[in-house]
Amino acid sequence: MGGTLYFGIIFLVLLGSLRSVQAPLQLGFYSKNCPRAEKINQDFVNMHIGNAPSLAAALVRMHFHDSFVRGCDSSVLLNSTSNNQAEKDAPPNLTLISGFDFVDRVKSLVEAECPGMVSCADIIALVARDSIVATTHGGPFWRFPTGRRDGTFSNSTEALNNIPPPFGNFTTLQTLFSNQGLDLNDLVFLISGANTIGVSHCSSFSNCLYNFTGVGDQDPALDSNYAANLKANKCRNPNDNTTKVEMDLGSRKTFDLSYYSLLLKRQDLFESNVALTS
Repeated sequence: MGGTLYFGIIFLVLLGSLRSVQAPLQLGFYSKNCPRAEKINQDFVNMHIGNAPSLAAALVRMHFHDSFVRGCDSSVLLNSTSNNQAEKDAPPNLTLISGFDFVDRVKSLVEAECPGMVSCADIIALVARDSIVATTHGGPFWRFPTGRRDGTFSNSTEALNNIPPPFGNFTTLQTLFSNQGLDLNDLVFLISGANTIGVSHCSSFSNCLYNFTGVGDQDPALDSNYAANLKANKCRNPNDNTTKVEMDLGSRKTFDLSYYSLLLKRQDLFESNVALTS
């Protein structure tokens, strides 16, 4: 339990270290102007994550995706306009719909308590933290600095260019993380940490099973028995866009360290993660 929570803390600290709209982050930033803000976040997460643990995956990944585009500024929440497609509508974020709705509901509760005080960027970070705590089944709570400010610009191209893709090779991942001022250790923490809970659609990794190099082949780095099982029981054809598969086999509802054991066995859905063992 201690190791898992340490992992969770490092995960969020790394995301919080990424560049963001200038803001003086500090512990208890809202202690005077909205003292119940964090408690409102935490209570709402605890009320709902138990009934829908897969929602935690969307909330954690939302914080990850938001942080990799213009820093932690909630630009992932902004809607598209007639002349601009926002990050929210970029392919990497299309699976986060339930998370967007959840954050909107938390924001409405916080606004009712103290209008105009708490940023959406902080709410995204707080619900990610509280989701990790909730999915470690009673793990200890920790505090982290708040005071992030919300951005006003969002563009889908920036999301595509900055969020690490599931099909990215090692060089691509290293470049994207280096662009954020992060190193190889950070890459291992964040890429795999973002996939320790939740599910993925077959379409996100079918190329690894059916057309890895464009000639109808399978990713040679993938465990052959694992791949055969996926083909026989889950992703039965390369055009399956609906079937969902656990990313952390047997542990998709819990934020834990088991994902790394599967990764070392080459039983991972994504080329980007298997690349970490190369």
